[in-house]
Amino acid sequence: MRRNRAGRLSAVIALAAALVGGLAACAGSHEAAAGRSAAHTPAAPTLWVATPSVAPRPQASAHPSAKPAAAPGTALALLDALPVRNAQGGAKYQRTADFGEAWLDMDGNGCDTRNDILARDLTGITRNRYCEVLTGTLADPYTGEAIAFQRGEKTSALVQIDHVVPLGDAWQTGAQSWTQRKREQFANDAGNLLAVDQHSNESKGDKDAAAWLPARASYRCAYVARQISVKAAYGLWVEPAEKAAMAAVLSGCQGQAVTAAEFATVPAPSAAAAAASAPATAAPAGAAPGAAAPTPAAPAAVAPRPGEFCSAADHNRSLDGLTCTLYASGTWHWKRG
Repeated sequence: MRRNRAGRLSAVIALAAALVGGLAACAGSHEAAAGRSAAHTPAAPTLWVATPSVAPRPQASAHPSAKPAAAPGTALALLDALPVRNAQGGAKYQRTADFGEAWLDMDGNGCDTRNDILARDLTGITRNRYCEVLTGTLADPYTGEAIAFQRGEKTSALVQIDHVVPLGDAWQTGAQSWTQRKREQFANDAGNLLAVDQHSNESKGDKDAAAWLPARASYRCAYVARQISVKAAYGLWVEPAEKAAMAAVLSGCQGQAVTAAEFATVPAPSAAAAAASAPATAAPAGAAPGAAAPTPAAPAAVAPRPGEFCSAADHNRSLDGLTCTLYASGTWHWKRG
C-alpha cells in the first residue's frame, strides 16, 4: 500500500518536472525567435527634409505713404514750400481800379508793357517811332503754332498778352492785401507775361491750373513751373485743388527747374510812407523831462514812375519829366511828356 503511494508520488513529481522543462524550453525558443526577428529587422530610416532657404523679408517702411523729398531747385520743391489755403473771399477785382491801366510803362523806357512783351516774344519785328510793334511772328507757346502779327484794328487782338498767374487768381490768393503799387507791378511784370494766341488767352481767363492748362502738352511743365515761380516771388498761396493739379503735371517732369529770377523787384515803400509808419524817436539821454525829440529832416520827394496813379489835385502838374494826366478810363496817371 505504501509502496503504491510512493510510486504514484514519484510519477507525479516526474510529470511536474517534465512540464516545467517543457515550459522552459518553450520560453527559450520564443526568446531565440524574438532575438532572430530583432536581428533581421532593419532600423527605421531617418528622414532628411530639405529646408528651403528663405530670404528675410524687407522691413516695412514706418511711413509707407511718404514720398521722397523733391530735389532742391525744382518746381516741385518750390511748390511744396508754398502755403496752401482756400480762395480769399471778397468783391471781384476791377482791372483798372485794382491793377492799373492796361498797359502801363512801369520801367520808364517810353514803351508800354504790351509792346515790351511783343518785342521780346515775337521775331522779325518792325516798330514805329512811338515804340509800337507793327509786325512780327509769334511762336505761340500754348499751341505751338506760328502766328503772323500785324498791328491793326482787326488784327492786333490775334496776339494777346497773358498773365501766367491770372490777375483774378492772384486777387483770390493774396493780392487783395497788397498796396496799389505792388498790384500794378505784378500786372506789368515781364516774368508773369507771355505773348499768346487770342483763343488761348480768352479761354483761360482767370482760371488756375486746376481748371485750365495749355493745349500743347509739352509746354505744361514749363507753364506750371512759371506759375509756381511767380507765386513764390510775390508771396501768393495756392489752393488745394490747384496744388494737386500742379503736382500731377510735374509728376511727369520731376526735374523741371523753377523759372529763372526775371521778376521785377517790388518797390519798397516810399521814404515818406516809411517815416510815417516809423515809431516816434526817443528823446536823447540827458534831455530835460518832457523835451520833444528832435524833428527829423523831411524826406526828399520821391519821383513818380510812368503809369503810376496820381490825383486830380495834381492835374497838369509836372514832376521829373512826367505830367499828371487824365486817362480815358477816368483815372489819373503820371505820363511822360
